[in-house]
Amino acid sequence: MSGQYEPEVLKKLQLCELEILKDFITVCKENNLTYFGFGGTGIGALRHGGFIPWDDDIDLAVPRDDYNTAMEIFRRDFADKYTVVNAQNYNDFPVMNTHIIINDSKFVTKEELGAKYPKGIFLDIFPVDNVPDDPKERDKHLKKTWILSKIFIMKHIPFPHVPFKGATAKLAHCVTAMIWLFLNVFCVSHKFLYKLCFNQCVKYNNTDTNYYAYCCGSKLCGNVFDKKQLYPLKDIDFENIPISFPNNLDDILTAEYGNFMQIPPPEKQKNHRPEILVFPNEQNK
Repeated sequence: MSGQYEPEVLKKLQLCELEILKDFITVCKENNLTYFGFGGTGIGALRHGGFIPWDDDIDLAVPRDDYNTAMEIFRRDFADKYTVVNAQNYNDFPVMNTHIIINDSKFVTKEELGAKYPKGIFLDIFPVDNVPDDPKERDKHLKKTWILSKIFIMKHIPFPHVPFKGATAKLAHCVTAMIWLFLNVFCVSHKFLYKLCFNQCVKYNNTDTNYYAYCCGSKLCGNVFDKKQLYPLKDIDFENIPISFPNNLDDILTAEYGNFMQIPPPEKQKNHRPEILVFPNEQNK
């Protein structure tokens, strides 16, 4: 189980994230942009009517063109309230999604303690791209993109989170540290690795396909969305806020997680509890 929050702290964090969510939904509605909740946010909506009780983030997927538009709007029109943090804007941000963070807040995980990019309470935005219809071609594309995204992480983090424990975890971290050392000794740049991974992500966006995917997630070949199951999107209440979700959300979550309506045991109840957490307007208190 990840670190536990005091209940009042977790609730306050969730309320901050809902505030960002409301602004994001407003931008999407005003500009006719598509987005949808997925992953733990979808599980929370169906199983709990909002946040999974121990969860501390909201995950939204956005098709690439709409994602680009939304990020530009937030950078241009909301700079006084939010900072858009991604690998395109910051040379040490290690992943391919975007954090829209509340200015004057801090949310710093153990892995981020040495990083220089802004770290605050955030909404997690994941760009989704077209991927091939043919299963073999799709798996090949997803595997290559996933590997590139993990190399990109290891450029910045020598000991990233790994899904292992004990001796296996130590061995995995020996490998990740060696890759980190190689990339930095030979000065393989952030910009080069980002461009390599980005170009692989968007490879099929000029092709009309029946599938979207966020190709750079933690699970190999995960986060694939059949557009026939996805559209038309439907609103489901999440903490009394209507959020767009895939039309066949139940089927998508079942394919990804199995019996997602069953609450997992405590040791599998994961979150991202940070080392440093400061709420807006509290930094000088």
